[in-house]
Amino acid sequence: MISDITIGQFMPGKSFIHKMDPRMKIVLMTAIIIFIFLAKNLMSMGAMLGFVIIAILLSRIPLRMYFKGLKAIWFLVFFTASLNMLYIKGEHVLFQYRAVTIYEEALWQSGFIAIRLVMIVVISSMLTYTTSPTDLTAAIERLLAPLKIIRVPVHELAMMMTIALRFIPTLLEETEKIMNAQKARGADMENGGIIKRAKALIPILIPLFISSFRRAFELATAMDCRCYTGGKGRTRLNVLRYRFRDFFALLLVCGLCSGIIYLNTLAPSLVR
Repeated sequence: MISDITIGQFMPGKSFIHKMDPRMKIVLMTAIIIFIFLAKNLMSMGAMLGFVIIAILLSRIPLRMYFKGLKAIWFLVFFTASLNMLYIKGEHVLFQYRAVTIYEEALWQSGFIAIRLVMIVVISSMLTYTTSPTDLTAAIERLLAPLKIIRVPVHELAMMMTIALRFIPTLLEETEKIMNAQKARGADMENGGIIKRAKALIPILIPLFISSFRRAFELATAMDCRCYTGGKGRTRLNVLRYRFRDFFALLLVCGLCSGIIYLNTLAPSLVR
């Protein structure tokens, strides 16, 4: 399961999305996620789903990577959809057995929630798959630049966010190695009750914390050796610039957002 978590990984490539300015990618990703929640009927949700599929094809990232990233949330998707199916009330009854009643409206609501969660994870994963940590740091810093007026340490915040995102795959890999080492020593992490399984995690968490602090100290030492003092007076080798492809993508997303608003008015809402 741990090896299936792919968030934070960067896969170099030369696709249309890889070449886009990272600032534009973050802005468009945020807009797409917002309008995923605003889609209210089959037509608007179908338009969003079609756009996400086209974006997947344009990214040229293997589909197996997206499926691996989705494996970690299948339980959450199923659990959330099941709760909504059981607790949302409606007018048209589809199934009834004793105290359990499932309405048609609840079924639509559950399906929309599941699709939304999947699309959000795919879009978020696409950002990290197609953007290097260096570009991501520069983009976040530039987007948050107005906060410097109120003396917010924008560069430091961007650096911390990027480092945290960058080390997610490393920590997951370290966790898997520790688990395999403990299993080779006879540790049983799959059998027993909740308390027994929780106790079995202690031999994993302690080495993981020690390894994390060691990596943090090594990273801090490396940054000090390179005379890193924060963002003040810092320059960049590659300056971010918007290109034609970025404005073209912005135009497409604006058209999509306008289309979602229009499609929501053509048919009745299937979700609350």
